[in-house]
Amino acid sequence: MTKKNITPGDMARQNGQLADLDQSKFLPLPPPYDKLELEPKIKPLTAEQKERYECSLDGVSAVMIPKPKSEEEKKVLVDKFLSGLKKLFNREDNWTFLQALVLTMEYCAKCQTCSNACPIYQQTGGMEIYRPTYRSEIMRRLYKKYVKPGGRFLSALSGDNIDVNWEMIARLIELTYRCTLCRRCAQTCPIGADNGLVTHELRKLFSQEMGITVKQLHEVGSVQHIQKGSSTGMTPAGFTDNVEFMEDEVKERTGMDFKWPVDKAGADVLLIHNAGEFLAWPENPEAFAIILEAAGISYTLSSDLIGYDGVNYGLWYDDVQLARVALKHIETAKKLGVKKIVIGECGHSHKALTVIADRILTGDYNIPRESSFTLLNEIVKSGRLKLDKSRNEEFYVTLHDPCNVVRLMGIVEPQREILRAVAPRFREMEPHGVHNYCCGGGSGFAIMPNTNFPDWRHTVAGRAKMKQILDVYQDVIGPEYKKYVCAPCSNCKGQIRELFNAYGVFERCNILYGGLVELIVNAMTDIKEPFLTWEWH
Repeated sequence: MTKKNITPGDMARQNGQLADLDQSKFLPLPPPYDKLELEPKIKPLTAEQKERYECSLDGVSAVMIPKPKSEEEKKVLVDKFLSGLKKLFNREDNWTFLQALVLTMEYCAKCQTCSNACPIYQQTGGMEIYRPTYRSEIMRRLYKKYVKPGGRFLSALSGDNIDVNWEMIARLIELTYRCTLCRRCAQTCPIGADNGLVTHELRKLFSQEMGITVKQLHEVGSVQHIQKGSSTGMTPAGFTDNVEFMEDEVKERTGMDFKWPVDKAGADVLLIHNAGEFLAWPENPEAFAIILEAAGISYTLSSDLIGYDGVNYGLWYDDVQLARVALKHIETAKKLGVKKIVIGECGHSHKALTVIADRILTGDYNIPRESSFTLLNEIVKSGRLKLDKSRNEEFYVTLHDPCNVVRLMGIVEPQREILRAVAPRFREMEPHGVHNYCCGGGSGFAIMPNTNFPDWRHTVAGRAKMKQILDVYQDVIGPEYKKYVCAPCSNCKGQIRELFNAYGVFERCNILYGGLVELIVNAMTDIKEPFLTWEWH
């Protein structure tokens, strides 16, 4: 049994698991999932996994950290951690986020307002290790002891001393992957402390200083993206083949016969999709092409290495990797001579290429970048498309707000104005807009299949979103009613797909998920056959 009241100092305990997950204490879901037996279960790790990986935080392994083979190896890792900790608070090494990080270290009042805003802490019934301030308090004690002058002496006097050993570091690595970086905590803090930033900075330390991160984010993610052109592994030649296939598919489904503009110099717009759309949801880039062609927008796609994939997984764990990818995107735009970049339906692409990349995109590299939501809203309002909203009347529609578009960037109304124009049965989730809940797949979670982590993602990280979707449709929850979750973000769609599969949502509740542009095309009167069909599932 684990201790009932877990303190930050307990992280350094050398024996046993720090906390136990108890699904019976999680907040209940609405019908038809109000019985615990209908939920997916968090499977325990196998004996072999426990032997190989560090997993003494909560019995879940997201990072699959190999256990050091000797005490000497542990000491090397501890020394690297302490070296990296000092670099986080050195302006020459970490100028990008230093000011906000120091503010969070120095001024948190521990009022726990952020705990009430955190879906992971709340949905687990208040597990102490998932409290936003728990992770930050560990970092704060380390900062005061090892970074500030006289820290060791003052920490001993204050009683906030914390031991640094490999066990504490291993648990802390895993703990940084129990946060989706949705930043509801930062939004609600009365003084602007940012516990999400603390998570990000720790992940950065582990990656850049210790070489420890999640394989899917680094090797399969940003490294493969830079070397092969896409985090999916799709090469430039594969991208070209996909475009040709989708041209034929659009012609077959709609009768529209056009060539997608690829590598067109001097276009007004370079449209960058998440490459996962081409492979998993081709109807989304197809719908974009139909809309832009019908609206007469001068645009192009790029077949350049990296230029066709807006993904930037460096965003979640490593500033250096983020910069490498962002600069490639800008170089592609400069090479084509476009007026601006428009980012497709991908929330983390929005954040990576706008808010965060602004720190490095100066001078000639500061090419205008725009969300597709604002461009699409302008097109719909302009009357350039012939739309009949009654074509979407046979199903109910709700909107999932991607955190990085809404809470981080404040893009709230454009997508809603579109839905009011094309979806007569649109209804809002509660809460929504900047107060929305993360899908549960943020910060890279949606592509992390390691050990039993998907079970945790379904039952914990995605629990608040699952409840929201069920709540908004409670009066029509039966399978006889068609329902649609508009999720205009590739990463969110991946998580919602996995959530729906784990809970059997399509079969039990007849809820489909998809993007925003599909609803627009489905309302276009020039498209004779329905573009959006339930047979896709």
